[in-house]
Amino acid sequence: MLTYHGVHMDVPMPHNQVMLFSTFEPSGDALAAGVIARLKQLRPDLTVYALGGPRMAAAGAVVIEQTTQHAAMSLETVKQAWAHHQRLGRLNTWLKDHRIDMLVPVDSPAANWSICAAVRKQQPHAGIVHLVMPQLWAWGSWRIRRLRRLTDHVLCLLPFEPDWLTIRGVEGTFVGHPVFDPACHAPGSESEAKSLPDAHPRLALLPGSRTGEIRKNWGTMLDTFALLKARHPQLEAVVAALDDRLSKMIQDIARERGRDALWSRGLTLAIGQTPSVLRWSDAVLVASGTATLQVAAMGKPMVAMYNASWLGYQFAKAFLLSTTTFTLPNLIGEGLKLGRVIPEFVPHHGNPQPLADALTPLLTNPVAHTHQVNLLRQVAAPFDGKVFSHLSAERLLSRLG
Repeated sequence: MLTYHGVHMDVPMPHNQVMLFSTFEPSGDALAAGVIARLKQLRPDLTVYALGGPRMAAAGAVVIEQTTQHAAMSLETVKQAWAHHQRLGRLNTWLKDHRIDMLVPVDSPAANWSICAAVRKQQPHAGIVHLVMPQLWAWGSWRIRRLRRLTDHVLCLLPFEPDWLTIRGVEGTFVGHPVFDPACHAPGSESEAKSLPDAHPRLALLPGSRTGEIRKNWGTMLDTFALLKARHPQLEAVVAALDDRLSKMIQDIARERGRDALWSRGLTLAIGQTPSVLRWSDAVLVASGTATLQVAAMGKPMVAMYNASWLGYQFAKAFLLSTTTFTLPNLIGEGLKLGRVIPEFVPHHGNPQPLADALTPLLTNPVAHTHQVNLLRQVAAPFDGKVFSHLSAERLLSRLG
């Protein structure tokens, strides 16, 4: 209650501004953490709550519920759907007692749509700014109607996404991608470099960072290396495993496929050293996904693949897919009028022969190697000078007002 010229007036007292971040995968936890840390640097008074994980907490967010322990590609099981339903109930109760000024859903659209709807209903004054555009340009493009209803702005990681959104009535801003941030390209330690094979040619194998990706792709990568090794006896390959759990899985699959002998014939396993493995390599065989951008940021020639069933692909093509190009460097290349810049085998069906054929010139022909490196430099150019966490934080604060 304030008094103005002797008259008592009910005037709301100013409150510290509040953001709520929500994510449901470790990758989203990492993505949001850098942005939250930058927000807290720029605005120490800002309160940040999160449905998230330990990295967001370390960056300064108050985590109201841990949501990244059991990540999944989508809410595909009844158990996960029920757990999310219960989480929504808890969030609705929390929103009744906590005013927020902005919701920042991070990736994970299957889970985040319902979070957005809850905030829209309970706190319609709150802005909603998506951090990462759902890949509507690739599949399920009809979801744009839901995005229009449940967002005020989208922070885009890929340079062609804002134009795609604008045509469809949604605001977006390109803020770069963390894999292109300068900190990601600092030189590796001398000890890491010495731990990798000293021979040429050098092939890096990146089978994925999720168990499902590794199950689908690693066996084919093993077979491809075996073919290449027969052609080029001096070839050395290093498979990059994210952590000990995935390392064990990689070794188990090699044993199940009768490929254990390859470990003594030029195949090496490196755990938690992906940037060093990429710096070491001459060329890369990579599972299609964000890792292709990491390879492009390093300027390393690559072949991308992803195994899928023929029947599943035909169904997706008929009812879901909006594109025939899937790898991110090629999508960016097409947006820049370069066409496809890397060989992509998506979907692939397990045959190692075309993969080995596509990798051979990148490993042995300097002209082919240099040609793709030059194309990848053009793909990386739109990201130059953009620090993802800084631009994202600045845009969020500008929307917050």
